[in-house]
Amino acid sequence: MSGKKILMLTGDFTEEYEIYVYQQGMEAVGHTVHVVCPDKNEGDLIRTSLHDFEGDQTYTEKLGHFAEINKTFSEAQAELDSYDAVYAAGGRGPEYIRTDPRIQAMVKHFHDTGKPIFTICHGVQILMAVPGVLKGRKVAGLGACAPEVAAVGGIYIDVEPKEAFVDGNMVSAKGWTGLAAFMRECLKVLGTEIRHT
Repeated sequence: MSGKKILMLTGDFTEEYEIYVYQQGMEAVGHTVHVVCPDKNEGDLIRTSLHDFEGDQTYTEKLGHFAEINKTFSEAQAELDSYDAVYAAGGRGPEYIRTDPRIQAMVKHFHDTGKPIFTICHGVQILMAVPGVLKGRKVAGLGACAPEVAAVGGIYIDVEPKEAFVDGNMVSAKGWTGLAAFMRECLKVLGTEIRHT
């Protein structure tokens, strides 16, 4: 089976691990991941953030590395039919890119066509912004997003930090600590089989 093509939605201060680990892991098994950001071109850079829980009531945020955009946003828009799945990475990027009608239209395309939708951490905020995407669906994400999930008709699933949740063609997780389980479930939904000999 040939590799699949995944569209990754990012913005400035998207969680670093949720870009790099996901992209490299998927590419290691033969899939193509296009990292896009509104109004950015192939070769442009975005800033990333690093979030962690260090004993405070909420997470801390530190500046991460730059991440490279490897597909021009307008080109990805024009080629939506060629993608097999969409991935909404977390961090702070989702809180502003979700307000972009072009991002909303991209997510709506995957929802309407029944293609896989993958989301982790704050990435669920992007799905919240598109009417109907989360209605009646079970989804994980950062705990702080639970009220918003419920407000748009979704069912928030409080998975363990290192786990992921699957609801049909939607795979979700709480945050970067769940990337291994999350990616494993994404691969299953994509029909990717890894064999150890």
